[in-house]
Amino acid sequence: MNKYLRTFANQASFFQAIKIGLVGVLNTVVSLAMFNVFLVLLDWGWFWSLTVSFALTTFMSYVLNRRWTFELKDGKVSGKETATFFGINVAAYVLSAVIVWTADQVFGPLDDLGYNVALIFAAGLLILPKLAGYRDVVFSKALSEEDESESTELEQSRVRETPTA
Repeated sequence: MNKYLRTFANQASFFQAIKIGLVGVLNTVVSLAMFNVFLVLLDWGWFWSLTVSFALTTFMSYVLNRRWTFELKDGKVSGKETATFFGINVAAYVLSAVIVWTADQVFGPLDDLGYNVALIFAAGLLILPKLAGYRDVVFSKALSEEDESESTELEQSRVRETPTA
């Protein structure tokens, strides 16, 4: 377990954590905006407001995390990668819904601000597990293929630079 945790203690993981945090903040802002439109303006109730806003922002999160956080621009998107990403986000959605429901039961009934606070708490709680899931499960194959490609290019450049007698 300690060996695994040390894989997060490097510069690449640090920047991935910062980027996933920024994507998460942007995604949370967009999701909260939609949530509040559905909850306050359309009066859908917290469950449907959460469900629809979460579904709509998950795709945005996938694209931003793949292209910017993990810098995968190869265009090799697999069905398994996409399904796994959405699976992790469905789990995050369920946990978010449980947190909101629990807050509503314990402190409720919640007002609009209370629902927002519960959702922000859930987002903060889920950031590191989502980073691990994205890095180690969703994009692991694409990341390892990219590393292999970079290693091959580096080796080829070293061979070209080696003087021949």
